[in-house]
Amino acid sequence: MTRIRQVKTTFTAGEVSRSLLGRADLRAYENGALTLRNVFIQPTGGLTRRSGMRYIDTAAGDGRLIAFEFNIEQTYLIVLTAGRLDIYAGGEKVTDLAAPWDAGQISAIAWTQSADTLLLVHSVLPPMRLTRRAGGVWVLDEWSFFKDNNVIYQPYYKFASPEATLTPGGTSGEITLTASEDVFTAGHQGTRMRVRGKEVLVTDFDSPTVVTVEVIDDLDNDDPTIDWQEQVFSPARGYPVSVAFHQDRLVIGGSRDLPNRLWFSRSGDLFNFDLGGGLDDEAIEFGILSDQVNAIRGIFSGRDLQVFTSGAEWIVTGEPLTPASVQIRRQTRIGSAIERYIPPVNVDGATFFIARGREDVREFIFTDLEQAYSAAELSVVSRHIVRRAMDQDYNQRQRLLFIVRDDGKFAALTSFRSEQVSAWTLHETDGQARSVCVVGDAVYMLVKRGGHYIVEQFDETLNLDSALTGASETPAAIWSGLDHLDGKTVSVVADGVYQGEQIVTGGQIILDAPAQQVEAGLAYTHIVEPLPASVVAGGGTGRKTRLVEAIFRLEQTAALRLDVGRGLKDVALRRFGEDVLDAPPPKLSKDVRVRSLGWQADGTRPLWRIEQSVPLPFTLLSVTTELKVND
Repeated sequence: MTRIRQVKTTFTAGEVSRSLLGRADLRAYENGALTLRNVFIQPTGGLTRRSGMRYIDTAAGDGRLIAFEFNIEQTYLIVLTAGRLDIYAGGEKVTDLAAPWDAGQISAIAWTQSADTLLLVHSVLPPMRLTRRAGGVWVLDEWSFFKDNNVIYQPYYKFASPEATLTPGGTSGEITLTASEDVFTAGHQGTRMRVRGKEVLVTDFDSPTVVTVEVIDDLDNDDPTIDWQEQVFSPARGYPVSVAFHQDRLVIGGSRDLPNRLWFSRSGDLFNFDLGGGLDDEAIEFGILSDQVNAIRGIFSGRDLQVFTSGAEWIVTGEPLTPASVQIRRQTRIGSAIERYIPPVNVDGATFFIARGREDVREFIFTDLEQAYSAAELSVVSRHIVRRAMDQDYNQRQRLLFIVRDDGKFAALTSFRSEQVSAWTLHETDGQARSVCVVGDAVYMLVKRGGHYIVEQFDETLNLDSALTGASETPAAIWSGLDHLDGKTVSVVADGVYQGEQIVTGGQIILDAPAQQVEAGLAYTHIVEPLPASVVAGGGTGRKTRLVEAIFRLEQTAALRLDVGRGLKDVALRRFGEDVLDAPPPKLSKDVRVRSLGWQADGTRPLWRIEQSVPLPFTLLSVTTELKVND
């Protein structure tokens, strides 16, 4: 009979798939776990119960969250819902504005920000501009391209066949334009065209081949011509799909009818798309031509301009970027999500994006060895966690990437490349997560709870969701303000001690004993379950194993519910002779020794399990186990 001692000091491989149960030789097996629910992995290797979420406000409906960061001190949360835009600062609502989008369009809205302006685009809506003006006044209006002498310097394109002609009915004033093939729709009314470089405004739609126009620049003659174009963005041809700022230019990536085309504004003149004569500071435009149509799904300004399409990843280079120096090169063939816009995010110099199919996360990064970009999969050993992703954002301070799934759960990736940390955990709440956003160091989430959509903020001081806290100089038994949880069962922590559950009635709860500080909210359960002991696989399967003793090194932990083969039981944690369940959380590390009895023949089952819904702090630094293996 062999006695073995193992020390598990890190969970930096996160929760791994059960398909790894036969691969104890992998590093991911040594540093991973079978189940990690509602815990965050620390870059140093330990894990802690995830932060609770503080209630901020009830949103108007389903939607998504966007960050607006003017500088470090002036940051705002933007909440997009059907026909509406709400703005928050420091958890307080600043204002709300009417907006043109409906509930079905919000998921495809893309955005970018520069200084005090946020640009929002959608392929079937006129592009919008949110501006924060002097005096704290917010304005949401449509873009306006640069205009000079009634000429608008916007992108133009000939959507008809190359041989299609236009015949002007005159050279000035109000005339008709007659096309040689069906070209026009009712959506062309109010749009602009260029005939031999001269601009006209469509005032009336007459038929698919005839429109009435007002001549802005007198035409040279009224002969038929193939030299004509129409404005790219219009009700007839759709609007931009994605936007970004790069090298002092506004970049538009794709539109409804030109999905694989890029437009770059003039340098330093963000809404001027005049191509001019191709001088260095003038506008640039070109299409992505390859063996398939690469519909642009997102663009990102990094080391180079990164272009994420439906079938591949590209980079646009040029130092500086000019009409003469611009080049585009395909780097990888992964493809990005098509059904909705999921913004790429920067993580330590790499760009994380959701692959087509929304089943895995990719790291788009330049590699010195190949002198090119690669797109390695970050979820290869945890594919069950990244499933049907619908939103993502990254918190630099905590090194946490948040992924919201379409089933209402959300995943968190602890990423620390220099230390080779890439650890996934899965999270659940009493409701369905819908969107996530990082504003400065604050992480916000939109959660559907019952029939309401709630804006909440992760708060490291809380251990409950949709929670509120209160303080009173004199102890009080009645606490109100919980209207958003009316009728729900909430957990209560009073003066640092767990008080059990109560049903919120009329927006208030009544404590059994008065308290000065109270936290009330929805409970969630954290679970830590290790992979089965690797010694079984190393010495041959089918042998019985016994856990003799386990030592759990804890820090700032106030409750521990543990199963070592005899069912889940509360472990009494003592500090200076006190039962910590009846005292504030300890501040120092502590070793908890637990002995076990009984042999286990199933080598696919873990030897211990932590599962706890008590809303008190929990941090696990390491686990030392002593095992016996039946020879």
